[in-house]
Amino acid sequence: MRTMTDQNAVLDTLKTMLGAEHVSDRNSDREHHSRDQSAHAAHLPDVVVWPESTDQVSRLAAYANEHGIPLTGWGAGSSLEGNPIPVWGGIVVDFNRMNRILEVYAEDFQVRVQPGILYKDMNQVLAKYGLFFAPDPGANASIGGMVANNAAGTRTLKYGATRENVLALEIVLASGDVLHTGSRSVKQSAGYDLTHLFLGSEGTLGLVTEATLRLAPVPEYVSAAIASFPSTEAAAQAVFEIMGAGLSPAALELVNTAAVMAINQAEQFGLVEAPNLFLEFHGASEASLTDVLRMTEMICTEAGCQNYQSGLGREARIHLWQARHRLADILIGSHPGLQYAITDVAVPISKYPALVAEAQQALQTLRPMDSYIVGHAGDGNMHTTLFFNESAEQRALVEAFNDQLVEHALRLGGTCTGEHGIGIGKRKYMQLEHGQAALQTMQQIKHLLDPQGILNPGKILP
Repeated sequence: MRTMTDQNAVLDTLKTMLGAEHVSDRNSDREHHSRDQSAHAAHLPDVVVWPESTDQVSRLAAYANEHGIPLTGWGAGSSLEGNPIPVWGGIVVDFNRMNRILEVYAEDFQVRVQPGILYKDMNQVLAKYGLFFAPDPGANASIGGMVANNAAGTRTLKYGATRENVLALEIVLASGDVLHTGSRSVKQSAGYDLTHLFLGSEGTLGLVTEATLRLAPVPEYVSAAIASFPSTEAAAQAVFEIMGAGLSPAALELVNTAAVMAINQAEQFGLVEAPNLFLEFHGASEASLTDVLRMTEMICTEAGCQNYQSGLGREARIHLWQARHRLADILIGSHPGLQYAITDVAVPISKYPALVAEAQQALQTLRPMDSYIVGHAGDGNMHTTLFFNESAEQRALVEAFNDQLVEHALRLGGTCTGEHGIGIGKRKYMQLEHGQAALQTMQQIKHLLDPQGILNPGKILP
């Protein structure tokens, strides 16, 4: 793989290929595409392009492959593990102008879209059909980015992550060839599952140019509850009991005391300043929701719940989930001048209390650093956020904590990343989690589909 040695010649070729208005090497555009919302170091691309069709992406990939130029896809830049940072420079492919809904198949609960459409914008249109795309990453991520990272979020518990909600893809390979995977049939058993091969591959195997998505009906009856507990461990145990009872919440979030205090200060919410569970249920009737909420209260009470509030109205629910989705921004904004590290481990639900207890104990040793525990607790996913200064000592402590937490999650049968992806920071854990044979197989697949290594180099594989 080569870098762009003759940038003027490359720029001229790209402008001829895509149109001058679709190509930029301005510093402002390059800087905008040099980092995502993670704390990983920025890397400037040499040039940014905005294609408008699959054909343009195909010709671009063929040209980059011929000349060994790195090619990195870009959606909304909302990822949290450095996934779209162009660490080898080259060309960033911004899909912002490929942002159309191509077809809605309302009777089949499906939609076909281009990768640049934003998740929340798409759902606003789909609401007119009484449908929505259920995976909810919080940020207004692009669909292409959600596919690339197998994004998940608060509603994964009921509806699954992006992987469970994609039926078919159109992919441009490094060679420029266009590949179609899957079909609109919900049941598919014809050959290798290429659709899921590309899901979560972070643009290292191909560039998504279309996706056919599975949709869900907008729930008619929704209710929410908030429960506070004397300790984070008690809240985590309640999560296990709720899931074990088969109550099937649509969302079940754990937020520790420090995070609750941050929400109260930023949002004027008035939550009990203790570890909290945020719950949401979708039901076929008000009566069924009432029964579920009553059973949930009983379980929480037995687990030591100090305060239980259910039946939140629509405005209160919206405020609650907006605050939860904004939490990362709230925390970062309240720690100006400090570095931050976010973990993203996940374990089987029966091991979730043990994971939380380990994190809580390990964080005690890192004081006076500010630390927070939040997570999509219902599916075993936990995040910690740590704020630290530039000193080598504090950075080393944070990295050691991250290593310890990942190793503990793997011992519990879990993973180093539940939803943020591998990107830059998690590459060192790949062999530990998957083993040498699996890692070699991944490397062989990468070499087969991208022999020159031009697609998002420096990601996933160590």
